[in-house]
Amino acid sequence: MRLTTTSLALAAILASSAISRADPPQIRVGWVAPVANFASILLLKPELMTNQGKTYDFEPQHFASTPTMIPALAAGDLDIATISYAAFATAIENAGMEDLRVLADEFQDGVDGYYSDELMVLKDSPIKTVDDLKGKVASTNGAGGAIDVALRVMLKKHGLADKRDVTLIEIGLPNERAALAEHKVDLITSAIPFSQDPALRSIARTLFTQKDALGPSEMIFWASRTGFIAKNRAALVDFLADTIRARRFYMDPAHHAEAVRLAADFSKQPPESLDSWLFTKTGDYYRDPDDLPNMKALQANLDTQHEEGFLKATLDVGKYADLTVVQDALKKVRASDGSKQR
Repeated sequence: MRLTTTSLALAAILASSAISRADPPQIRVGWVAPVANFASILLLKPELMTNQGKTYDFEPQHFASTPTMIPALAAGDLDIATISYAAFATAIENAGMEDLRVLADEFQDGVDGYYSDELMVLKDSPIKTVDDLKGKVASTNGAGGAIDVALRVMLKKHGLADKRDVTLIEIGLPNERAALAEHKVDLITSAIPFSQDPALRSIARTLFTQKDALGPSEMIFWASRTGFIAKNRAALVDFLADTIRARRFYMDPAHHAEAVRLAADFSKQPPESLDSWLFTKTGDYYRDPDDLPNMKALQANLDTQHEEGFLKATLDVGKYADLTVVQDALKKVRASDGSKQR
């Protein structure tokens, strides 16, 4: 049978559609801290990720710190970075990633009534104030990361500087308790879930918090490059809609027991070590239920970095954000569950 130009075109369209259905766009998302970063646990409740494998293919990828995601983004090996405000600014100013955009919230540090990252010393340490850190050794989980910036800002406020007055060394978050216990360092930077480890709590006390240094922070958020956003916008809307459903499930007190069980199984921790704080107001970070970042806090964080000399110039976050994707995702969620806009 002879095919016409129209039938050939139709066949091409159908073939393209079939390929699209068979191979949804891949969305590779980086994460650092298990459970604390939602990307690490999204697939534990697959029924909430209703579009996974259909309109997108989500792949979580683990990184040692948020700054290490920048080269992966630059090389095209990562699509969404779960990134700190500090690494975000570094990516734009130092790596020249002018096309980087804030997409959605992950969690916020120091919101009233919620958790703030802790900088800790041994309970019997002679270090009682920040001034006492002179001549001491402090750990940071990654130069240029959010807690690292908080530490350096606090040191600067007290007239102390790396190398001149305090020695800063990099130690991964999972290894900081051991470094402190073995007296390899005098102070550690600790974040959830590691800071809630009962073994750490038994030997350490808080010297100051990130909130003490910086005030409330848009601590971690999702960021992607404009090219990826434009090419995969529809898939991203579906993906973020699913993440909104997932975060609301985990944060709902009615689901606390199941959320703790899932998190405990994933992180290989006893449930009782998570039950008292995980996804609670008093023990965990603030997570916006609509996945919307606090842009005012983010601007303040960037301004502080500039004022303290960590950035050559401050950045206008409005220029480096595309919240239309998460806003459209939120509309989808509200339309599907009948919820009313707050």
